[in-house]
Amino acid sequence: MPHVDTVLAALAEPVRRRLVEHLGHDERAAGELVAAARDEFGISQPATSQHLRVLREAGVVVVRADGPRRLYRVDPRALGVVEDWLSAFLDPFAQPLDALATELVRGRRERRTGDVRRAGGTGPAAEESA
Repeated sequence: MPHVDTVLAALAEPVRRRLVEHLGHDERAAGELVAAARDEFGISQPATSQHLRVLREAGVVVVRADGPRRLYRVDPRALGVVEDWLSAFLDPFAQPLDALATELVRGRRERRTGDVRRAGGTGPAAEESA
């Protein structure tokens, strides 16, 4: 499992962050990443390869061979390590309170819908009284 400091250090460099953004949720060939880095940052193939190596060693990306091509993809475990670290700084009550607010609105809506059914003579309440 990658360490948060290693992942953050790898992502601290703008070229490496942009390479990760290019990967997104898809697998990409090294050649595609080299072309993107050349177009956006004007860096060479060896420089891009070095950035990819740093990302790989940090556990941010994984690579697999497909014939002569090297295919890279983001390893979600590395991003999960950062997410876990960041979660310590977030409001621990924010999500539960949002869920509670949703349930309160749902309950009000169900009460209103039930009142309409009883008044209109349709729905389960009307069927029970028939």
